Amino acid sequence: MSRISAVSNENANTEQRSLLEAIQSQLGMVPNFLRVFAHSPDALKAFLGLHHIANHGSLDGATRERIALVLAQKNQCEYCLSAHTAIGRKAGLSGAEIEANRAGSSHDAKAAVAVKFARALAEHQGEVTNLEMQSMRDAGYSEADIVEVITHVGMNVLTNILGKSSRVEIDFPKVALKLAA
Repeated sequence: MSRISAVSNENANTEQRSLLEAIQSQLGMVPNFLRVFAHSPDALKAFLGLHHIANHGSLDGATRERIALVLAQKNQCEYCLSAHTAIGRKAGLSGAEIEANRAGSSHDAKAAVAVKFARALAEHQGEVTNLEMQSMRDAGYSEADIVEVITHVGMNVLTNILGKSSRVEIDFPKVALKLAA
């Protein structure tokens, strides 16, 4: 059961309604986690701004979804895992690739480095090793790409925390978490 309600179109104030309508027109739906964010229109606008900026960078959509999947699994956010499994499939990720991403890797050699780096960033609160940083460069990632991976990690940790703390109702096909060993 959700611990923070989702703002509905019916109970939204004018500012919330305007934001929800804009999301609806762009996505064709308003995911429940954005309806939770809508309790604070400023927080929602900040997230949407960061999301917009992050999605117009140099990382391709599949790599962004790979990062989201590894973090959702690592941080045990079932909402985000379910959402990014569905979005990842739309971005062209196969079932086997999604499983590899959840485990911290990828079948694509270059993407595997980014997924591993993203997981290390989250596990060590940004305190990655020189070797981990160099592995990104050796795989062909630029300084801008590295900053974008860091940005995506931060953005996904934010949504993982919101999803877990609010216990937002999953509005995507539900995907079960793998329990940590």
